[in-house]
Amino acid sequence: MCKLCEEAAARAAAESATETSPEPVGATRRDLLVTTVAAGAGIGLAGTPAAAQPETDGPPDGMGGAGRRVLIKGGYVLSMDPTVGDFAPGDVLLEGARIVAVGPSLEAADAAVIDASGMIVMPGFIDTHHHQFETALRSFLADGILVNDARPANAINYYDTVLQTFAPIYRPQDVYINELYGSLAQIDAGVTTVMDVSQIHHSPEHSDAAIEALRDAGRRAVFGYFEGWGERARYPQDARRIKERWFASDDQLLSMVMGGEIYIPGWEAAWALGRELGLPIALHVVGTFGMQPTFDELGAAGMFGDDNIFIHMTGMSEAGWRWAADAGAHVSLSVPIEMQMRHGTPPTQTALDLGMQPSLSTDVECTMTADMFTQMRSVMTLQRMFANAKALAGEDYPTLLTSRDAIRFATIEGARGLKLDGKTGSLTPGKEADIVLLDARAINVAPLNHVPGAVVTLMERSNVDTVLVAGVPRKWRGRLLGHDLDRLRGELEASRDWLFETAGVERDLFRA
Repeated sequence: MCKLCEEAAARAAAESATETSPEPVGATRRDLLVTTVAAGAGIGLAGTPAAAQPETDGPPDGMGGAGRRVLIKGGYVLSMDPTVGDFAPGDVLLEGARIVAVGPSLEAADAAVIDASGMIVMPGFIDTHHHQFETALRSFLADGILVNDARPANAINYYDTVLQTFAPIYRPQDVYINELYGSLAQIDAGVTTVMDVSQIHHSPEHSDAAIEALRDAGRRAVFGYFEGWGERARYPQDARRIKERWFASDDQLLSMVMGGEIYIPGWEAAWALGRELGLPIALHVVGTFGMQPTFDELGAAGMFGDDNIFIHMTGMSEAGWRWAADAGAHVSLSVPIEMQMRHGTPPTQTALDLGMQPSLSTDVECTMTADMFTQMRSVMTLQRMFANAKALAGEDYPTLLTSRDAIRFATIEGARGLKLDGKTGSLTPGKEADIVLLDARAINVAPLNHVPGAVVTLMERSNVDTVLVAGVPRKWRGRLLGHDLDRLRGELEASRDWLFETAGVERDLFRA
């Protein structure tokens, strides 16, 4: 079939699919959706597993459904599990939502076959810190820093302009479309799991809108319940209602984290409630905001635990780092943002020296792209720059990070940090099938000579061919499934226009 015919057939299939919901966890905002990803993928259409069938134009019917077996065959399998290994060529066998086997020359007579020739088959990327509510503000703060330093060039900055001017005026509908569109964009880039740090909880309706959007996107997401503004804000006490309504089950794509910012008065109540509810506690730890004394006090008092996710960890004392490491806390790094916005020098080496394996996170799209290829290249090249400077100076230098290290930070270490490593982060039999197929035949990669190296040093989002979340195809052969992206982009642009007008901020496309 010709390319135009294939595209027309895919559009027709998406438009005719029956609307459904990926998870039975409440009402959806269907006015912004044409259909869900699960419907576009044919979930629930399969009965008895079919005999082995060749791949057609679309994904195999019923992928991710109970009992449906699918064999991803003939790819370069990068499992990120040393007990499983890597294979070239290799196969991955799925049954329903789960991986059942990984290895060479697998046979499954009753499985649909996906031809992965020329593809790198690996676990989906995991972003451990992303403010998705800011999607409508993309690139607005490309040249900005974190806080005002009194220079005229920095009058437009993150704290004053984004958090204090734009964020307080968000309506629930703005939250929903920003969260949904940002989620879909990351699926397109191969990010199958995110921790959404949504500092936008001005009312219970704002919180529910964020959760609905995360659910409707159809990928794995950790909802970060952080602060809000205004008289209807119910943070942190609304965590009880939210957990009971949306997160009563552990058997779903969505989970929850409690935000516990120590620079905001009342953080003690948030920490106590989070631990009472059995939720991990996440917080930004940035020296720019003068947090070091409070952080040290908490560490000395034994307040840190393996349920803590510390974001950035810039500007902290040696003692503070030691307390965090001894407690088993996790560190999420946003290396490009930390360099760009003056958070401080990314503390990659400090974490590694203490035996802490960090994860990677994209932070804010108002300043930087939210793909993990940028994150992996940045963490590896910056660490090697510092190490190589020592080597050139004749000094002892730390072990150089490798491409595989960077991928590990972007996959299994992220899963561990979010307490999801039992479900995702590697191609391990028994785990859920969060898988990406990356095109190694593309002009920017071929010929393939080193699989991890190609992923980290050559690839970008255009190489993301296919994305599965719990076995369900969310992107197929370069096309996102199940959403009217033109309509959603229009909704996002309308939200953007309303935010700028209401905030009284000029939308100058060529601002110096």
